[in-house]
Amino acid sequence: MIPRYQKVLVIVLLVASLAMGVVLWQLRERAHKRLLAGEDSAPTHAPEVAPAEQATLVAASDADGALLAQAHSLPLPQDPGARARVLVGKLLDLYAAPDSAHPVPGGAAGVAQVFLLPATGPKDPQNPDAQLAVVNLTGSFAGSHPSGLETETLTVLSICATLRANFPSISQVRFLVDGKQRDTLAGHADLTRTYLTANAVPTGGTNP
Repeated sequence: MIPRYQKVLVIVLLVASLAMGVVLWQLRERAHKRLLAGEDSAPTHAPEVAPAEQATLVAASDADGALLAQAHSLPLPQDPGARARVLVGKLLDLYAAPDSAHPVPGGAAGVAQVFLLPATGPKDPQNPDAQLAVVNLTGSFAGSHPSGLETETLTVLSICATLRANFPSISQVRFLVDGKQRDTLAGHADLTRTYLTANAVPTGGTNP
């Protein structure tokens, strides 16, 4: 004959098992509802891509030391800083291409950010809203840039000219590397100074 305490124990275990089953079923239903809610709140279409716009890139040529304006159709964001970064990045992509007239490795990844600030110094009556562009290059880009006064200067001036061509309000450009001031780009071009975009003028133009 089964002792009474064992019968009680079996009954308790059965009740506990049933209770656990009910709890697990409820948890499963809640998880299923959350999953359905997440699917309903998920976007049903792909994120919008910035529309393509006409832009000017001023690329350097090592053969004759020229700055050549090129017309490109590029998807550009509306935010001015992000827009400037895309333009500089595309310019650096041209330099990283196998057939580049100004070979520099790194591409668009070589520019981390571009900040637009009010220009420093006395106000220019002809450009009262003049801006200073702060171009933050990456340390890997500066570290792999070919050394030489002419090649470094062409890179710096082509960035200045590209910014000026697309943002007429940008009158000054300063360069940082990994968010810090650096003496030179790769041993020659001075990065401690403020560059005037008026001194970076394209000397010719080509088709994109």
